Amino acid sequence: MMVEPMNWISEVVRPKIKTLFKRETPENLWVKCPDTGQMVFHKEVEANHWVIPGSEHHLKMGASARLKLMFDEGTWIDVALPEVATDPLKFRDEKRYVDRLKDARAKTGLQDAFKIGFGRVGGLPMTLAAQEFGFMAGSLGMAAGEAFVRGAETALEKRTPYVLFAASGGARMQEGILSLMQMPRTTVAVRRLNAARLPYIVVLTNPTTGGVTASYAMLGDVHLAEPGALICFAGPRVIEQTIREKLPDGFQRAEYLRDHGMVDQVVHRHQLKETIARICGLLMDVRPAAALPEPAPAPEAA
Repeated sequence: MMVEPMNWISEVVRPKIKTLFKRETPENLWVKCPDTGQMVFHKEVEANHWVIPGSEHHLKMGASARLKLMFDEGTWIDVALPEVATDPLKFRDEKRYVDRLKDARAKTGLQDAFKIGFGRVGGLPMTLAAQEFGFMAGSLGMAAGEAFVRGAETALEKRTPYVLFAASGGARMQEGILSLMQMPRTTVAVRRLNAARLPYIVVLTNPTTGGVTASYAMLGDVHLAEPGALICFAGPRVIEQTIREKLPDGFQRAEYLRDHGMVDQVVHRHQLKETIARICGLLMDVRPAAALPEPAPAPEAA
């Protein structure tokens, strides 16, 4: 049996040359715009608060980034959230529910799909709650329900407006009826805010769907929405398959819902802080500190 001699040029020299000049490219170096296909540097999009320059497409934004964008100087006090039973139904589908929770916590650094902070927005004391879509699609379970209620209790205690940034795929199926029970519980919390005459402002972001839309996300005194956000109970594909009709263009998007009276105003992400501060100032009958006139100079001594 003859053994073919090794070609030292192709087998030794060429692989070493490839290794010598190989460049590692980070996977997240670029972001592709879903609307136009435009490729933009990841850092440029992040610096623009996750809005694609040019097309102005609003990408999903994490809960911590939301709070940093909204609070003055990007600082706030975290509101401690209550602990709840983990996996009360011992649920398992393709993998155990407890394993899904571990993965989501490692991915986001959060215990569940809510982050709540207390601080100042435009000079006004405010309690803000942001849902983290990256945590199991921001789904509503017992922990999320408890977090929302704790945020409302904080607003009641400190006599501040309560502002919610909703982002959710709906109720969390792994908790069954215990998840659905959060819908009336959060509704009661909103009623308490109403009774105390404290503003409850909802900002609907992409996407806000299912049981979240059917409860606390649609109970605000004012409903704002980010451009292009999908806001619905059942998605357009499900509706089309049910009624067997083609839906209008932009159906269930923020602009369509504004035009049909379900959303009060569609606000660009860069204007949200100013808009919310102005609305809360009017509802609380307090002007932001930045809007107060400069004091008149003291008269000169004779």
